[in-house]
Amino acid sequence: MFLVDSHCHLDGLDYQSLHKDVDDVLTKAAARDVKFCLAVATTLPGYRTLRDLVGERANVVFSCGVHPLNQDEEYEYEALRQMAAEEGVVALGETGLDYFYTPETKARQQDSFAQHIRIGRELNKPVIVHTRDAREDTLAILRDEKVTECGGVLHCFTEDRETAGKLLDLGFYISFSGIVTFRNAEQLREAARYVPLDRILVETDSPYLAPVPHRGKENQPAMTRDVAEYMAVLKGVSLEQLAQQTTENFATLFHIDPSRLQSA
Repeated sequence: MFLVDSHCHLDGLDYQSLHKDVDDVLTKAAARDVKFCLAVATTLPGYRTLRDLVGERANVVFSCGVHPLNQDEEYEYEALRQMAAEEGVVALGETGLDYFYTPETKARQQDSFAQHIRIGRELNKPVIVHTRDAREDTLAILRDEKVTECGGVLHCFTEDRETAGKLLDLGFYISFSGIVTFRNAEQLREAARYVPLDRILVETDSPYLAPVPHRGKENQPAMTRDVAEYMAVLKGVSLEQLAQQTTENFATLFHIDPSRLQSA
């Protein structure tokens, strides 16, 4: 069986007390059939640090972007374009809108989000989108910037079934995290049941949002297995089928040769 953690922050894990190094993290993941990771950056300096930390690996690819919560300082869009064009970078992001924590940077968030999509279209790389308390503006910018030309995923999905439908209409994939296992997440589970199997990804968003039964602990790529097991039950399919389909979806969205994602 082969599972992919489609969204993790390998630079955010506890390498002081929980993990010896990145090799240790990936070994623990592989022991639970999580054999490939997309490591996501949230600032441009953070992207450089992340690449230095992880190095070149057959089982890790990268995304380069500036998170909506990191818009307190301006950055050069040309620098983003150059970094995103590098070998090993398969996506732009994470980008998007977050009006919950930083509504004061709304205008800068919107401009940054649009720029990520434009660069994604130029480079033929999809966008990884974060949204919180900004559903309508997120959907509007996705439409206005013609996101269908590069594609994308709404990561760590926490919206409702209606929003899922609008994203599916835009050709988007929808990624589910440990939140789907939380006791109060019935609206999210309804959306998960609705989204077709061929448009679903699974992720940890580690080190955040550890799934049940690990809540309160640091999340890590190995826990993708817990999300996948839960999603398989929700979708009424075997874990093996969910693993195969989400791995195929990942390869399709991020233009990755399926030979890199074959069961070991």
